Amino acid sequence: IMLSATFTNVDPGVSAFMKALVQDYLVVKNALTNSNGTEAAAASAKIEKAIKGFDKSLLTADQKKVYDDIEDDLKEHAEHIAMNKIDHQREHFSMMSIDVYDLVKAFGGGMILYHDHCPMYDDNKGAMWLSETKEITNPYFGDKMMTCGVVKEMIH
Repeated sequence: IMLSATFTNVDPGVSAFMKALVQDYLVVKNALTNSNGTEAAAASAKIEKAIKGFDKSLLTADQKKVYDDIEDDLKEHAEHIAMNKIDHQREHFSMMSIDVYDLVKAFGGGMILYHDHCPMYDDNKGAMWLSETKEITNPYFGDKMMTCGVVKEMIH
């Protein structure tokens, strides 16, 4: 399945913000894949800072509704990842991933992303994440279950 962003008319400032957010998110994802909590924390702190500095006046009324629904939640998960140990980081990353996915679905992420799903995480409830590669590298289990997961869709 190939998804395209809901909003086609996005201010360049918003696009730039989303692209930077996605890049930092991917750094968090790759750090967790490599079980590097320190790097995950640093990238997450950048996300937190970007959210605080984002100029919401660039959003249309419809766009603002979507963004406002996600913003506080995303900020909270970024704060937790920025100051905690890896198991706790992974817990919040599973929720952060849903927020980033919702933003990318609405505004685009400036690149092709893969929506991946691991059925084993969280007592087999499963968890999703976004990746820049088609190849599965699982951020929830690191090298314990590196290839656990499937690609659900591509987001353009």
